[in-house]
Amino acid sequence: MDILTLFPIIILIGFMFVMTRSAKKKQQQAAEMRDSMQPGTGVRTIGGMYATVKEVNDETVLLDAGPGVELLFAKNAIGAVLTDDEYNRIVHGIEAELQGDVVPDDASSLTDADDADAGAAADGRTVDLGKTEDAPRKTDGESDAK
Repeated sequence: MDILTLFPIIILIGFMFVMTRSAKKKQQQAAEMRDSMQPGTGVRTIGGMYATVKEVNDETVLLDAGPGVELLFAKNAIGAVLTDDEYNRIVHGIEAELQGDVVPDDASSLTDADDADAGAAADGRTVDLGKTEDAPRKTDGESDAK
């Protein structure tokens, strides 16, 4: 046989080897993640339910989904183990302390207080934006074309 006829077969076998190796690596990472679960850890199931781990057994996990609600899941049903900050942000809406600069909700902090327009707006007076009433207003149906 010629090397050119064997080349596509060699490429195909190499591609299959790379694909199975990456799949095994992902399975191993998922197993390590599931083994890292401890009571009190926040998790997300593959169905999208968020809960706290109450008890970990060999094949199962007992989850606390709320006051008086305990659910028994297979370990394989755990999609992600969450950090405390991430779990509190998603479930309770509690934001962790922000790192770095805080962006203001409005633009008031971006203007100088010495600006006359800012002072007028703060006093409740109207601000002149340069519009004048010198030009006559057009009514419906009128145009500039002559």
